[in-house]
Amino acid sequence: MFTRILAAGAAAATLAVALSAAAVAHGDNNAQVGPIEIGHAWARATPPMAPAGGGFLELKNTGTTADALIAAKADVSERTELHTHIKDGDVMKMRQVERVEIPAGGEVALQPGSFHVMFIGLKKPLAAGESFPVTLTFEKAGSVTVPMKVNAIGTMTYDGAMGGGSGQGGMQHGSMQHGQKSAN
Repeated sequence: MFTRILAAGAAAATLAVALSAAAVAHGDNNAQVGPIEIGHAWARATPPMAPAGGGFLELKNTGTTADALIAAKADVSERTELHTHIKDGDVMKMRQVERVEIPAGGEVALQPGSFHVMFIGLKKPLAAGESFPVTLTFEKAGSVTVPMKVNAIGTMTYDGAMGGGSGQGGMQHGSMQHGQKSAN
């Protein structure tokens, strides 16, 4: 009888730990919360007096229901906002957005020249080689904290490729839709 009680208690404890670990951080700047997988989180290093910096990452929704990234928070800045670039005539302008939609079964890349996380009012420069935690909040899946590595100034990708004439810096895009909805 005592053995059964211990076994039942151990099973209940294991289940409680599994359920409380809904947001799981993985190595290599990857994490998951519910059906949302987060990968390749990185930011660009900033010059000494820069007032702001940008962060980038990849989002994949493995679920059957659409979700949205609705907030980001980091202690490296006074404010953290979600932004995108829009073309106004011949000028690209940055604009804050309330949400970044992630369709069911779809992927979205937050990358230079598209959606990104904006760190406004930097408390100190973002230095290459360092990393810092960023908490991402999704409308349905909840929140998860991911490490964001800092690459050199001018970097265009997670792997550290520098910018080129195409603005893509040699990034291997795979099936990412780069801020656009995917029906896959």
